[in-house]
Amino acid sequence: MTLLLKLAVRGERVRSAVWILVIVMLGAGLVSYIKGYFPTQETLRTYARVISGNPIFLGLGGPVTEPSIGAMAAWRSGGLLFLLTAWMALTIVIRHTRAEEESGRQELMLSGVIGRAAPLTAALVTAAVAALLAGALTSAVLVAIGMETAGSLAYGAAITAAGWVFAAVGAVTTQLARTTRTATTLGLLVLGMSYVLRYAGDASGVSLLTWVSPLGWSHLVRPYAADRWWALIVSLLVTAVLLVLAYGLSARRDLDSGLLPVRPGPATGPYLKGAFGLAWRLQRGLLVKWAVGVTVAAALFSSLSNVAPRLAEQPGPVLDAFIQRYGGPSGDPVDAYLWIIVLLLAYTVALYPVLATLGLHQEEYSGHAEALLSTAVSRLRWAAAHLVVGALGTLVLLALGGFVTGLVYSLAMDEPAVGRMTSAALEHVPAAWLVGAVAAFAVGVLPRVSVALSWTVWGVVVVAGDLVGPLIGLWGWSRIEPFHYTPNTVSGEPFSVAPLAVILGLAALLTTAALIRLRNRDLG
Repeated sequence: MTLLLKLAVRGERVRSAVWILVIVMLGAGLVSYIKGYFPTQETLRTYARVISGNPIFLGLGGPVTEPSIGAMAAWRSGGLLFLLTAWMALTIVIRHTRAEEESGRQELMLSGVIGRAAPLTAALVTAAVAALLAGALTSAVLVAIGMETAGSLAYGAAITAAGWVFAAVGAVTTQLARTTRTATTLGLLVLGMSYVLRYAGDASGVSLLTWVSPLGWSHLVRPYAADRWWALIVSLLVTAVLLVLAYGLSARRDLDSGLLPVRPGPATGPYLKGAFGLAWRLQRGLLVKWAVGVTVAAALFSSLSNVAPRLAEQPGPVLDAFIQRYGGPSGDPVDAYLWIIVLLLAYTVALYPVLATLGLHQEEYSGHAEALLSTAVSRLRWAAAHLVVGALGTLVLLALGGFVTGLVYSLAMDEPAVGRMTSAALEHVPAAWLVGAVAAFAVGVLPRVSVALSWTVWGVVVVAGDLVGPLIGLWGWSRIEPFHYTPNTVSGEPFSVAPLAVILGLAALLTTAALIRLRNRDLG
């Protein structure tokens, strides 16, 4: 048990440290943002009134019961921090249980003097400690910068509770699914549904939806306002029930198996002709899941665009800051909101080419690539197939997101917008390709750190970007990421080919360097 715990901690020492650092920085950065934009009590009250009268804002973090800097900062960042901590804990558990079991390493370890439940226990302890550090360090930093101690402790406890709940969710999905991918998909599905339920509950005022959401239990703490410590009892009870269930399921199944039935594939593969057919077959499931998620998200957010004009009824620093950041030449709150939707889709979809490209890394280290390359397929065809399918999938997802956004907006507002929203989304394709090209460069040139480097680059792009950076005080940092240079044509900025051509050129250079290096280096 101790050995397994040491191995898990060693494996997480960099990855989890980055997660925790991002969570702490976001928590502290939002305080400086609130202080900078709303320096007086009157501006805070105005902001609270805007939130209370807008379903979009209510859905972001719930109602604001007290117009204070702490309550506003927790409202602004809480939903994101709870989500990130839950995601971190979920993936830690799956990575050190199902992934280890699937690779065969866990079977080797269990052949020694190690109990059957020891790997699951080590993974859960690692995830619980990581979530505890995320919450405790966030509380400590907030207290250090002058925030109220009681509210900071409640905030940190809510962050930790979200991580503990989803560590237990991950423990259950690893028993149900036979593969790492399926276990992760199930866990992220629960996480996504939790966020949607909590968002819908807070936006609509139907508190029952918030109460049935695991993320909603952390929101119900309301740090710096109500400080409802008792709300965390629900998180702890559900965590305990899920852990009992996970250990019970673990004792009932065989090693390297799952409790959910595995559907056998077809006996023949008529479409698996060549490297491109295989790449499409491997990536089509991922693309379909992303397409469904993009469609739902675009429809949800664009359906709320009819409340954006209410911002114009709230003159002052709130509207000024909103228009200055997203309004562009038109200065229209509706255009600004539509541009936010496009940015949200673009930054999110930029993760897709990263995941598609990292499929090369997975194929290489699983040994599947070696078997494939022993045939007439060349390395360049194999790698290019994955990269091309990933690039085309990125284009399809952004086009789909823009189309759905424009269609739903047109139906809600009786104003044609399909064309301009689709084109605005497609303008972000070169930037998304560049993020994917960095992942390709990492796989080809730096394979040992390719996973960590690719995720880090995407994370930096999102955190420093125009959507998140200004909210956490990273003014001017958006210049280091490619989406900053895409013109805001939704709000009337003229389209410019030059910056997009430069971005495409950089993507081509990185991809070429990756292919050249991948062709010449040893695999594995």
